[in-house]
Amino acid sequence: MDRKPTRPPPLPSKTSGAWPVALLVVLCFASLPLFLALSRARPSLSDVWQMGVTVAPVREEDPAANSSEPSPASWDRLLGGLLSPDIGESACPSRYQSSLHRKPSPHSPSPYLVSRLRKYEALHRKCGPGTLFYKKSLMQLTSAYSMGLVECNYLVWTPCSGSHLGDRMLSMASAFLYALLTHRVFVVHVTDDMAGLFCEPFPAASWELPQGFHVHNLTQLRRGSEHSYANLLQAKKIKTDDPAGVRSESLPSYAYVHLEHDYQQPDQLFFCDDDQTVLSKVNWLILRSDLYFTPGLFLVPQFENELRWMFPARDTVFHHIGRYLFHPSNKVWELITRYHTSYMAKFEEKIGIQTTTFSGSKVSSEEHFKQIVACTSQEKILPEIDPSATSSVNGTASKAVLVSSAQPEHAEKLKAMYYEHTTVTGESVSVLQPAGAARRQASNQNTLAEMFLQSYCDVSVVSGRSTAGYVGHGLAGVKSFLLLAARNQTTAANPPCIQTTSMEPCFHAPPKYDCRAKKDGDLGAVLRHVRHCEDVADGLKLYD
Repeated sequence: MDRKPTRPPPLPSKTSGAWPVALLVVLCFASLPLFLALSRARPSLSDVWQMGVTVAPVREEDPAANSSEPSPASWDRLLGGLLSPDIGESACPSRYQSSLHRKPSPHSPSPYLVSRLRKYEALHRKCGPGTLFYKKSLMQLTSAYSMGLVECNYLVWTPCSGSHLGDRMLSMASAFLYALLTHRVFVVHVTDDMAGLFCEPFPAASWELPQGFHVHNLTQLRRGSEHSYANLLQAKKIKTDDPAGVRSESLPSYAYVHLEHDYQQPDQLFFCDDDQTVLSKVNWLILRSDLYFTPGLFLVPQFENELRWMFPARDTVFHHIGRYLFHPSNKVWELITRYHTSYMAKFEEKIGIQTTTFSGSKVSSEEHFKQIVACTSQEKILPEIDPSATSSVNGTASKAVLVSSAQPEHAEKLKAMYYEHTTVTGESVSVLQPAGAARRQASNQNTLAEMFLQSYCDVSVVSGRSTAGYVGHGLAGVKSFLLLAARNQTTAANPPCIQTTSMEPCFHAPPKYDCRAKKDGDLGAVLRHVRHCEDVADGLKLYD
């Protein structure tokens, strides 16, 4: 039966509280002379700002004069309302300072997304770890069954062992979006190799799973585990014949959702509407994934309206969710700011090159380097050199190239190329390489720092399939140039690269089962805005 489109919940009116605000402003300014007279010294502009008073000329005919919205300066500081002002800058400087290193994003979050994030923060404050509701919900886990009409339901994200930090961040962003859609509290199992990487993203409550969680074998959960959704379906402990008629009390207290690369059709039913109806009645979900599975959520009919209201521009999902969720810890932020201030800040234009060599590739390092040069030359990203003219040391470099690669020779060759020869345009180019990029076993702190440094670049050139590249250009809000994989596995691809038409990451291993048709099919042909990726033929990606 066709669903009738419903309207989004009404947003708070901008004028409903206009007269109390106007009265408060009048009283503030009426009492200001008295305050000045009684004070020992006149307040400075910074004092006025700290008091929360914005001094600006107001014209009677300006209808925006009585608006309660923040000033443009503070609005930009909060990324168009994406961030809550309820976390102090001293607790997490990167939260408010990171955007200063990028050009202003042309992609504004929708008012509905902003509203949903504020509502989620209230839910997390009420039900997050350490709260009374959380403790009550933990006790429920000791029961064999879920409970109906509970105040709080939870989604626990746990990382895949040995996965790259880029994989984890993309998976976390997808999991948080799922929690937002299903009104669950998002809790993160922070393993030792992730400790100290990020600030807490939610005001007044932690997102970290406390020790003593009643499910003791989180790191041991695998495909086919006893509590996996696929296994519960096969054992008939969960039935989807009559989704609406299923009662919470008949369902287990928790289910494990396995969305790793090796998942199979029973696990992939997670993306079906009926299965989501049943899963919504399970109090605790534990999810493990190394995939950006957001495009799969767009295939679930019951999520369509919410996703459309939250993301009118479909290719901005990770750009908004990533900037909302991920803020480097103070220790990592120190690494980032020290490098950016010392090496990157002085350049007018910054080009990021992030390359990854995947296991099994037979393309030599020299062929990879030729592909990078061919791409940057073909797309006019970097100026060509004049082989017959030696470089002059005079002048200041106007372009910086930040190279992140496990193959340090790429940066060295590029540096030598521009040091030894002049460019045909007369521009000078400086090549930079973070210290962590030259180490094959970089720590997660260095990896995170490099992804954020790459996100401060104006142009992005990345290896296809690279999740670190997806994170960098996704946070930056730019459409990257993808270095394509070679078809014959021995020589570089031709053409060397293409510019993406969407800045969204690719869902590398989407399901093959079409829930609507109830058979295997091409899910890249179901919706106009969910299509195949440029770098992974079978993958799915969001397009506007």
